[in-house]
Amino acid sequence: MSPLQPNPVSAVAASIANKSEGGKDATSLDSRQEYSHDERTLLLRLAHDSISSALQQREISLDPPTPHLAEPRGVFTSIHVRGELRGCVGYILPDCAVFRAVGETARAAAFNDNRFSPVTMEEASRLEIELSILSPPKPIRADEIEVGRHGLLISWHGRRGLLLPQVPVERAWDSRTFLEQTCRKAGLSPDAWQKGASVEAFTAEVFGENIGRHK
Repeated sequence: MSPLQPNPVSAVAASIANKSEGGKDATSLDSRQEYSHDERTLLLRLAHDSISSALQQREISLDPPTPHLAEPRGVFTSIHVRGELRGCVGYILPDCAVFRAVGETARAAAFNDNRFSPVTMEEASRLEIELSILSPPKPIRADEIEVGRHGLLISWHGRRGLLLPQVPVERAWDSRTFLEQTCRKAGLSPDAWQKGASVEAFTAEVFGENIGRHK
């Protein structure tokens, strides 16, 4: 399983839904909603329950309830309080069922994002959840990157950095800046993408609750 990764993520409209279809490369990533309203509601409820159950020291099942929610996906879960980011952690690669990935990343965002103190019992009832469900990353050329559509994963010499599609939109980056900042996230020089680093793109189906913009 890919390691849990903290990641800055902004709030976006719940209607954004991007997914790559099997058999196509990153230059032909198509956009459509994969998860139904009921599935989205179930996954958001799971994220909340995963956090509250940890605070209450009770166990919950992470066994997928349907075949669709058993399909492997990379997932990032971000949590907010009054629109302010409170934690964001995820799995980069699709190494486990999306249902389990949501439960595990929600709990990790609440308690294991070292940029923030652990979520308290008092905060739990006020948390707002946003989920980003990732398509499998695929190689892409720099001139094919579409800001707002693609997230980036850059790897080189054992280092790896990922930024979600929402990030360059909020920060008004062009595609070159997006590449440079993803290199920095990996601990690489900003121009590593020009010197042999692996550049991959993915899309994200993003949905969540009423989350205000944060810095």
